[in-house]
Formats: sequence, structure tokens, C-alpha cells
Amino acid sequence: MSYIMVDIESDGPIPGDFSMICFGAVLVNEELDTTFYGKLKPISEKFNPDALAVSGFSREETMQFDDPKEVMLAFEEWIEKNSKGRPIFISDNNGFDWMFICWYFHHFTGKNPFGYSSRRLSDLYCGLEKDTFAQWKHLRKTEHTHHPVDDAKGNAEVLLYMKKEMGLKIGLK
Repeated sequence: MSYIMVDIESDGPIPGDFSMICFGAVLVNEELDTTFYGKLKPISEKFNPDALAVSGFSREETMQFDDPKEVMLAFEEWIEKNSKGRPIFISDNNGFDWMFICWYFHHFTGKNPFGYSSRRLSDLYCGLEKDTFAQWKHLRKTEHTHHPVDDAKGNAEVLLYMKKEMGLKIGLK
């Protein structure tokens, strides 16, 4: 199995009514050099300017982004090419990130290569610390910039730290 750390940016709180603007993924391995980045044209007229501002893009810029179906098909192909065994979706905030990725996969391709489950990085860390309020973001090496590849890479660094320094047993292939 392969862990794939994912981060998304959107222009609102839910998929369908709002749009995933861009997302990044990194194959979790020692090198963290296998990445995917997709920029998606909005699927809805609705958008929240404050939410969109987090991505750093204007609405006009996003209207020039790639067709969402093409991006999701390319991401599916990237997952198939770069993962061994079942791919495991993991993110900082999987309640949010998973919701968009899962919806977009099912809506545009008819299936989700990650299946029906995901992992949340924070919960793993809190479990290892035996503290539901444990803080972990200081363990990132890559700066959190809201560019989804940077953010996914920083989160993957934390997962690798938990494996090496805290004894988390994960099979990385």
C-alpha cells in the first residue's frame, strides 16, 4: 500500500455548490519527490471571495484553469502509476480535503481510486501522543504556503517523522 498526502484549495465550503480550485498530492516516501498538482476550472457560478483568496488566485484566473474531468483523470493515472497496492488517502484535514477529492472523482470519473476511506494526520499524531489536543504543525519542514503541493509535502514530512521518531508503524512502499 502507498500513502498519498493530499491538500486542496477551494472557493467555498462544499463541493458541487462551490469548486475545488487546485490540489496537490505527494507520494509519501523518503524522497517526497513524486508529486501531482492540478488546477481546476470552477464548476459553479457560486464562490466565496474570502475562501478563494486563500488560494492566491483571482476568479478570472481560475476561469482559465483546466477542465476538472481531465485533471481528475490525470490524477487517477498518476495514482495508478505511482502507488503500489492500495493507495491510502491521508491529509491534514481529511473532512474537508477528502470531501472534495471524493466528490470530484465520483462526479467526473465515476469512481474513486482511494475507495471509501481516508486517514487524518492530526488524529494519528494525537493518538501517538495520547493527547487529543497535541500540536504537530511545528514538525513540518516545508513552509505552509497554501500552495497545495507545499502543504502536502510539509504534512508528509510530519508523517515520516512519526514513523521514524515516534514508532508509527506504516508500510511505505
